[in-house]
Amino acid sequence: MFDATSPSDLADDLNALGSPEWRAANPCDKDLQRAEGSGRIVVSGSEKGNRIMDVFQRSPIRILFPRTGGGALEEAVFVNTAGGVAGGDRLESDVMALADASIAVTSQAAEKIYRALNEPARIKTKLTAREGAKLAWLPQETIVFNWGRLSRETEIELSSGAELLALEWLVLGRAAHGEEMIGGHIDDGWRVKKDGRLIWADSFRVTDEMFPHLHRKALISNYKALGTLVYFGPHLDTRLEFLRDIAPSLECRSAGTSLAGLIVARFAAEVSSDLRLALRGFLEQFSREFGPGPFRVPKMWLC
Repeated sequence: MFDATSPSDLADDLNALGSPEWRAANPCDKDLQRAEGSGRIVVSGSEKGNRIMDVFQRSPIRILFPRTGGGALEEAVFVNTAGGVAGGDRLESDVMALADASIAVTSQAAEKIYRALNEPARIKTKLTAREGAKLAWLPQETIVFNWGRLSRETEIELSSGAELLALEWLVLGRAAHGEEMIGGHIDDGWRVKKDGRLIWADSFRVTDEMFPHLHRKALISNYKALGTLVYFGPHLDTRLEFLRDIAPSLECRSAGTSLAGLIVARFAAEVSSDLRLALRGFLEQFSREFGPGPFRVPKMWLC
């Protein structure tokens, strides 16, 4: 016999799938097949431009080096061939820019963190910029589905005389589905070292019981798209003043500060499309103001 179910009842049933009670009576993510992938690239500079010194990739991670018309290597693209990340998956990305390298690294598409049973997906990124190198880490957004569980670490190793721009941005729920995150787990941490010494550490952590309170003004209010940007390089005061001057034109909430030889900027918007436009606007103006280099909108963002 056909049992008609209202949309609201169906939504309640789906939300219950991620509840602690449901997870307690069902298998662990560890009992299921999990993805363990990694990718590593080492790039150095030469008279003819960037030169690839080393590449390692283990499925589901693949690394592409798109070029236009046989031009110089300017961009590397990390691809997750699994199409998303589930609880218990482990993915690692490692990028090293040696002396005189100038490269932007991005992702093929937005990363998706699916609903998990009880294990977080673990994503680790390590960025190394040696003296004389310019490295931009500019992946597309990470979308966390309702009841998704993510533990992400971004580690940065800097040498004096290097220049780096690193971005990570989170989207809470699928806006096109009208999805609200009512549970899950997010642990998003940064650690930055200069010449072997820790100069900055930061962590954003939200657990199951905290999601109902996130909308409070003291937390993230109505913002569902959040970005953190870190810059290391010359003329910090000039760069920071530039960021603050263009902030009103970005059409999102943003703020920046200088500490420990870094610029740290935060961006927030109610929908991910607004944050994408704001970040594109920032990168376009940054590249125009401070000249050529990898600190620009990646080509993959425009596909």
